[in-house]
Amino acid sequence: MSDNLFDILARGITDPEATAIETLSGERISYGDLVARTGRMANALVSLGVQPGDRVAVQVEKSVEAIILYLATVRAGAVFLPLNTGYTPTEIEYFIGDAAPVVFVCDPAKAEALAEAAGSARLMTLGADGQGSLSDATEGQPEDFATVPRASDDLAALLYTSGTTGRSKGAMLTHGNLVSNTRALIEAWEYGPTDVLIHALPIFHTHGLFVATNVTLFSGASMIFLPKFDVDRIFEGMSRATVLMGVPTFYTRLLQDDMLNVETTAGMRLFISGSAPLLADTHREWRERTGHAILERYGMTETNMNASNPYRGDRVAGTVGMPLPGVEIIVADPETGAELAKGEIGMIEVRGPNVFSGYWQMPEKTAAELRDNGFFITGDLGRFDETGYLHIVGRGKDLIITGGYNVYPKEIETEIDALPGVTESAVIGLPHRDFGEGVTAVIVGPAPPSEAEVLAALEGRLAKFKLPKRVLFVDDLPRNTMGKVQKNLLRDRFGGLYD
Repeated sequence: MSDNLFDILARGITDPEATAIETLSGERISYGDLVARTGRMANALVSLGVQPGDRVAVQVEKSVEAIILYLATVRAGAVFLPLNTGYTPTEIEYFIGDAAPVVFVCDPAKAEALAEAAGSARLMTLGADGQGSLSDATEGQPEDFATVPRASDDLAALLYTSGTTGRSKGAMLTHGNLVSNTRALIEAWEYGPTDVLIHALPIFHTHGLFVATNVTLFSGASMIFLPKFDVDRIFEGMSRATVLMGVPTFYTRLLQDDMLNVETTAGMRLFISGSAPLLADTHREWRERTGHAILERYGMTETNMNASNPYRGDRVAGTVGMPLPGVEIIVADPETGAELAKGEIGMIEVRGPNVFSGYWQMPEKTAAELRDNGFFITGDLGRFDETGYLHIVGRGKDLIITGGYNVYPKEIETEIDALPGVTESAVIGLPHRDFGEGVTAVIVGPAPPSEAEVLAALEGRLAKFKLPKRVLFVDDLPRNTMGKVQKNLLRDRFGGLYD
């Protein structure tokens, strides 16, 4: 029996007439429609020369057709390569050159600008309205398509890491990786056919493509498909939805709206947050306003999802919960790999069927980050508390070493974020001639305390070596498209502060 992700999805469809996707225009795509449309799209891809194992690169706006393209690609036995819509032609040229796709699908409006970047790949177009040369090639194709058999360790997707430092790496994700993680999340979140997801995430990323889409379709649920995050549309959807998956920004923006209350969220079953840390204050305020506790989880491109706060049980603010079913997580000594005791801070390592098979054409990097025993070195620092909940302390590269002491930014950020007038903060290390790195706090807030007031508030709460040498104020923190603070840009911006 084939382990092709699409085969497994199709075998699980119990009601072909049930709605899988509903659009803003009122269009309803049933599970039967989905199978038929992916069949036509898969036939189109084959007609364009796509063979099993070939890469299909995609940089398009969010649309139902883009979801169908994803499913059709894996159905044809090819490898889906989604690319951030914000990438420039120069960046695209690198990804295309590295992955060597047979077909590159882009937005019609960008086709001319991307023609050179496409290289030898067949350039096709697909717009947010579902129109383009790929749609034209799909028109008239037969619905029947013999799904290409795949083994669980065959590649299904190639996702490039955000590349905040150094060269972007292509994480190779197999059919087994994606299916196992989908099943673990369905079990952990008690997802079922009666669920209705408000899908407002982008689909070039693990969160919107694999978590939101796969979990919904594999459980026979349905989704209200929004082109992007829109506060008014979210509230409209809540009247008949049961689940919202979002990044922390979703929740902070919804909290700013007077419509958010117990009544407007009464029909909702679950609010899930990920892709960036959720402030404990946001968690608490959401619970006070709605009666719901946001469920925070932890994942990354290379592993899909690793841990989650429990569906039934305490959802602890500031933690990402416990390992998902079938997933092992340890906190290890960064040098030796030896597992550390609860409470100790170290490198988070993950092992399980969710863990990727390696980096595309980077055997040395793969060997450096995938241990022989199967554990993946995430690059994230964390600790387990006495109750078994995992706390993310920060990225390994964000660790500050000042005067020979290790400083974990999250500890200082938590203290600063609790101060009146502070919306959020980011703590970074900047080159310092005396200390190696100087602890530096960057603060956002409508009426933040002064530098002297911040330092006075931290005095006595933190060891002296952890206290910021300077406190800086900005209007906004730089973020990537998934809401993660880009500390590397802050380090670049303020790098000469202590010169």
